[in-house]
Parts: sequence; structure tokens; C-alpha cells
Amino acid sequence: MNPLSKLIIEKINKDGPITFEKFMEMALYYPELGYYSNPAVAIGRQGDFYTSPHLHPVFGAMIAKQLIEMWEILGKPSEFHAIEIGAGEGYLSKDILDHLTGRSHEIVNSLKYAIIEPFEHFEKKQRELLAEHEERVTWFQSLKNISAQINGCIFSNELPDAFPVHIVEMDNDLKEVFLIYDEGGFVEIKQDAKTDGLIDYIGQFASRFPQGYRTEINLRIREWLHEIASILSNGFLMTIDYGYTAKEYYNEERNRGTLLCYHDHQINENPYEHVGEQDITAHVNFSSVKKWGDEVGLRTLGYTSQGTYLVASGIDEMITELYAGSPDYSAEIKKIKGLIMPEGMGESHMVMIQYKGEGNPELRGFSLRNHVRKL
Repeated sequence: MNPLSKLIIEKINKDGPITFEKFMEMALYYPELGYYSNPAVAIGRQGDFYTSPHLHPVFGAMIAKQLIEMWEILGKPSEFHAIEIGAGEGYLSKDILDHLTGRSHEIVNSLKYAIIEPFEHFEKKQRELLAEHEERVTWFQSLKNISAQINGCIFSNELPDAFPVHIVEMDNDLKEVFLIYDEGGFVEIKQDAKTDGLIDYIGQFASRFPQGYRTEINLRIREWLHEIASILSNGFLMTIDYGYTAKEYYNEERNRGTLLCYHDHQINENPYEHVGEQDITAHVNFSSVKKWGDEVGLRTLGYTSQGTYLVASGIDEMITELYAGSPDYSAEIKKIKGLIMPEGMGESHMVMIQYKGEGNPELRGFSLRNHVRKL
């Protein structure tokens, strides 16, 4: 039994059964021992999973292209803030900044790039990777540390899927999953769902669950959107993650939810193994992101799959610009297909862009297909 498991057990012994959300929070974020907070845990291609920036730098170049379009829509302000939340080892930041500075684009003179990073070991890796851009980048531990109102874009890649979630199950009435511990390990028990917001959430996004139905509810997205709206004066929120509309998420056939764990590049469904040593994720209900965003003035401009978004945004033009005539052209195309094709991240990952400001901007990335109405 590792030290983190012992701490969770101590909490249960002291306070009684804990929600799955509290367990997931400790497993991922407990200081020095959680999966993301432990400096000894490898994240990324050398660890348990990899993301789009690990597949190919053209992904970052396309985000840079999107930032330019947003800057132009806002009237080319003298200060344009690009704030990345959860930058991991910093590969996406590097690819964005490499692309913009390498082409000396006009936006560079306006760009104020920031990374929200609560963990020192990640910030250290980011600073090392971004050494040539360090003068352009500012680090903050939290969105709350940004005191001024900003104009620009706040963005993330695979962030809300790692927010701790509640697990609920329909057992005549709605029950919430709690954890106790016995000598055999962590044991789930079901208690009446009394956590604030759960019943209301189901009324908004699911209506009802059939008997035996089990799923996750992410309430932390709402607080996250409030924090973003409080600092974003005029601009965009871009969220890239795997997820569904509420109708797809809470389909009767998806009766065991979406919770998955990643350990040594292997997927499993047991969050109670390798505590603090494996990632735990749940898909994002993008309908909740839209609805709760609307409530704080973040209007959804577009929602579509990553593959469709990248094609509509002109990834073919970017490939030609970067690799035309290169002897490695075929090899590069093979890697890039993982970002676009359904068997890669093209269909599993979704892109949502929300907007706070005047007018109703149209973004190129949603010109082929925009599924906002399905939300």
C-alpha cells in the first residue's frame, strides 16, 4: 500500500465514507503524491498517455493560426493575451510560439502569452523547453492570480476530462457512490444523492436514468467557467477534449459511464488500483459547457470534431507551407493523420469555442460543420 492510499484511508477512518469525487481529487492532485502533482510520475509519451501536441507540431501551428484569426476579429489589439491552462510539459506552447516567432507574424508584437500551472515540476519542465521564448511567457499558479481583465483567448487541450467527478447510480432512487475501506481494499457503497447540484444537473441534462444506470457528473466545470468569465473582458475560450453532447453522453446504452484509467499506456476501468500512479478521466459533457457558459456571458460560436475543425481551418495549407518539397513529407503526413482521422483523434476529440464580446464572429474552423444546435 502506497502513502497516498494510506492518507485516503485515514481520511475515511476520520470523516466516514467519502465521495468518489473526493477520492479522484486526492488520487490526481494531492500535494506531492497525486498523479499530476507527483514529480516522479512521467506524463506524456514517456508516461501513460499522449495528446495531440505529442503527435505532431502542426497541431500547435494550427492553434497559432486560430489565435491570429481571433486577434484579427478583435481588431488587432495592442495587447492580445493567449492563456494556456494545463500546459503539461509545454509542447503545445512551444509549437505555438515557434510558429508565430519563426514567421515574425504581426501578432507577435501584441502577444502576451501565459501558462496556468499549479505544479512546480511541470513549470520547471516548461521553462526548460521554452527557454528561447521565456521572455514572452508569464507563469501563474491559478486563474485567480490574474487580477486584470484581459482581451484575447484562454485555451486548453485535454483539461476538463481530468476534473474530479461524482459517480451516480440509479437504484430505485438516485444514489451517489461513496467509498469506504476494508482489508480487501476500497469498497463502493451507495447513499442518497445529497450533494448540491446533482439532482438539478440530471434535470437539465439527462431528465431521467433507467434502473441500474451508472455514470459521472462533472460539477467543477461550472466553477471553472465562472473563473474564466471573471477575467475575460473580451475574447474567446477554446476547449479541446474528448466528450459528447448530453444526449450522446447519457444515452441509455452508455449505462456504465465513461470513466477510464491510464497506466503504462494501458487502459483499465479500475480507479482503485495504482492510486496516485495512474490517470483517471471522464469524458466532457459539452452541453454543460455551453449552458453554463451562456450563464456567465460565454456564447458558444462553434462545436465540432477535431478532424473537421483542422480541415476547415486549413491544415492542408499548413502542411504545404511547412513540408512541401521535404524528403520527409510522407512520414510527416502519416503522423498528421492521427490528428484528423477517425481512428486517431479526429473524431474522439471535440473543439468548442465560446466568445465574450460584441457581435457574433464566424470562425473558419466551423465553416464545414458546426454542431452547436445539437448541444
